[in-house]
Amino acid sequence: MNHDSNASVLANSLAEEIALLPEGARIATHRELVRRFTASGTTVSAALALLAQRGLIVSRPGAGTFRTAARTVPHTGDTSWQESALDVASGEQSSLGTVRDFKAPALMGILSTSGSDIVDLNGGYLHPGLQPLGPLSTALSRAAKRPEAWDRPPAGGVPELRDWFAADIGGGLGRHDVLICGAGQSALATTLRALAQPGDPVILESPTYPGTIAAAHAAGLRTVPVPLDANGLCADHLDQALTRTRARIVIVQPLFQNPTGVSLSAARREEIRAIARRHAAFVIEDDFARHMAHSDAAPSPPPMIFDDPEGTVVHIRSLTKVTSPNLRVGAIAARGPVLARLRSAHVIDTLFVPAPLQVTALEVVTAAGWRRTLKGLGAALAHRCKVATDAVSATFGDHALALRPRGGYHLWVSLPAHLDEHQLVTAALAKGVAITPGTNYYVTDSSVTHVRLSYVAAPSASDIDNAIRRLAPLIVEP
Repeated sequence: MNHDSNASVLANSLAEEIALLPEGARIATHRELVRRFTASGTTVSAALALLAQRGLIVSRPGAGTFRTAARTVPHTGDTSWQESALDVASGEQSSLGTVRDFKAPALMGILSTSGSDIVDLNGGYLHPGLQPLGPLSTALSRAAKRPEAWDRPPAGGVPELRDWFAADIGGGLGRHDVLICGAGQSALATTLRALAQPGDPVILESPTYPGTIAAAHAAGLRTVPVPLDANGLCADHLDQALTRTRARIVIVQPLFQNPTGVSLSAARREEIRAIARRHAAFVIEDDFARHMAHSDAAPSPPPMIFDDPEGTVVHIRSLTKVTSPNLRVGAIAARGPVLARLRSAHVIDTLFVPAPLQVTALEVVTAAGWRRTLKGLGAALAHRCKVATDAVSATFGDHALALRPRGGYHLWVSLPAHLDEHQLVTAALAKGVAITPGTNYYVTDSSVTHVRLSYVAAPSASDIDNAIRRLAPLIVEP
């Protein structure tokens, strides 16, 4: 049974129970449901999402999930015909010669919300305690008073915000080299559809961010994994993959790669650019962690697009990771004719990013305290990373971390050979800790098992320490 059908079966079972509860009754916690149904956290989250879509439950952050008021539901006809209409048999190709895949359980897992009894070591967005709530509130208030916030913005984005991104990225870029988009995931999806045709190969880091894998599959692209080493994407394997597949897109995360934490060395960055140029391929630079360097990190190198006059690199960055998951504003930067293609694809997808969001973002990044905000976040990330690293060493062993990153928000933890990562994830959730299975980050199976631990979504450093150490009994070999 696949993930979708598992979630559907669980949702139907829970719906029968919920129907017997009075309005406003609190339903079982995420943790209790995992234990009762011996299901994965992702399946439970998907089932709860289905129930919320049906209007049967509502989640209140910090309080729990509750039965909604009984509704009179109009009669629904037989919709079973949709199953065959939506189904694409395994291996069957569409009229375009490929199959686009819209199943993204790993990405949905990232977006799942944990109950108040769960310490979230899975999420990739800042806990409200880390978010710059004061500056965000001030920026939103100021933006609302600006007349241009309620006018239709230019398709490419508010000019002053494009100027800011161009200066922040550097390399002599100007506003006409920048396109404002709805944060990183939207930028990835738009860029892939703009630069590739369904069925084309695309080179991905292995392991890599699940959203990249999902965006590639949704665009109907054939994912080609290339391994990483301590300096980033392996150049010789990249050259071989481009020669073999004739791919025209390579996606890299240059700083504090998700999930490994590896950063591209200066030499490797130039190797990758040179190899891509030789094969007439674009490098999509997903610079998601640009402003997430820790306070104890060395100065970050400039982005790959900085020294790229030939236009090999298409650069993506976002403000979302360092502000709020709701400030979904980012930028795509590129040199040459490719930007016109990207702009057209973006217009088709979304027309434009709402002006209130863009103006709010502009108010945030041009405020006097913006650099101070980033400095404070860097210090908090360094502290949380140190706490998490110490707890991992004590719980999983000194060799569990190949790298202690100086940026980003996560640790890539290798597991002892006797552990099954999915069983560990389920058992951890039963103990009140949400962690992410390493298989979410691979296109194909990996021979080495991992889990990823995030240290930004939990309320405090002490919660992170306690949650990781709580896993110790699950690590012991029977």
